[in-house]
Amino acid sequence: MSELPETADFVVLGAGVMGTSIAFHLARRRAGRVLVLERSDVAHGGSGRSSALIRMHYSFPPEVDLAVRSLEIFRAWKDYVGGHGHFRTVGFVRIVPESEIERLEHNVAMQRSRGVDTRLISREELSEIEPDWNVEDVASAAWEPGSGYGDGAGVATDFLSRARELGVAYCPQTRVTALRAEEGRVTAVATDRGNVSAPVVVAAAGPWSRCLFDELGVSLPIEPEHHEVAILKNRSGMKAAGSACIDSITTTYFRSELGGYTLVGDFFGRRGGDPDDLASPASPDVLAGLVERVSRRVPALAESGIVRGITGVYDMTPDARPLLGEVPGVRGLYVAAGFSGMGFKISPAVGLVFSELLIDGAAKTVDISAFAPDRFDRAAPIKARWEYGDEEPTAYT
Repeated sequence: MSELPETADFVVLGAGVMGTSIAFHLARRRAGRVLVLERSDVAHGGSGRSSALIRMHYSFPPEVDLAVRSLEIFRAWKDYVGGHGHFRTVGFVRIVPESEIERLEHNVAMQRSRGVDTRLISREELSEIEPDWNVEDVASAAWEPGSGYGDGAGVATDFLSRARELGVAYCPQTRVTALRAEEGRVTAVATDRGNVSAPVVVAAAGPWSRCLFDELGVSLPIEPEHHEVAILKNRSGMKAAGSACIDSITTTYFRSELGGYTLVGDFFGRRGGDPDDLASPASPDVLAGLVERVSRRVPALAESGIVRGITGVYDMTPDARPLLGEVPGVRGLYVAAGFSGMGFKISPAVGLVFSELLIDGAAKTVDISAFAPDRFDRAAPIKARWEYGDEEPTAYT
């Protein structure tokens, strides 16, 4: 086990895609002594269980900007980070009900204005792209030919490996027990292995971030949401490497998987409970329901066998957008959490803008001010102009 240093310039909590991306980008700029603390090991939490879609289709412009910059990094992974990156271009389709086609049109126009390779396609064009799909209820769809999916564990591991080559210290199996602050400034991180003094701490621990702030009197508006994903074995004759898709009509998302498999997930999950329930088994009833709904779009999947189920936890905020920035009232304490299921695909850009925020005093590549952690205290939740019905903010208890 790595020796725990007594001091650091930057301490990053969490070795998922966010924490490792932030550490890598700080090291890339020779920012100083960077330490990553992880309660288990790299990508052990949500990153290692991510469905890992890579797509640009968002209704809020800054999210699009983060996704565009991230795609550039995913495509240049070998030169930018090193390693394989695991990005596979299979295309991406966004389907909405006919009542929301106007919103789809406006969002595609907005995305194109921000550099996204996307366009509207007809039912007939979609059928040509994906002949296995039933598209009778699709009036129009958004199509991104250059998008696809990646691998959360691989990306986090690559970020961390390169960061360590650049001098970042990494202490796995180290549980953070408290954050220390004096006179309104963070001063140290207490762990089960000792304390580390540091003037800057970044909490990037997903649904585990919230409890770290309680003793400081800071309430992070994050709640766990438990999700289950089904891995299906494709029926013989199905198209290989089919497009990734988010389908509001069936309220499922799905994508192909190497080896003739399809991954299927749900829009919604069970709120509350313990984020440590990651290891709980997937429910056969939930998986069967997923198969029933996705087979409305891809009928051949009704005859596919369920190979396994995967459980995971989203870190949800009331407007389903992340908390990015310094925590009001505690100088030097930052949060990068609450990604609400969208974290993997924007993780490269989040790490980049955080390095700018921490070193230069402001994010430059993308304006992230709308994601400020205190926005709910100011009654300023994010509300996109052309938000879809399934994106509507939901209050939690």
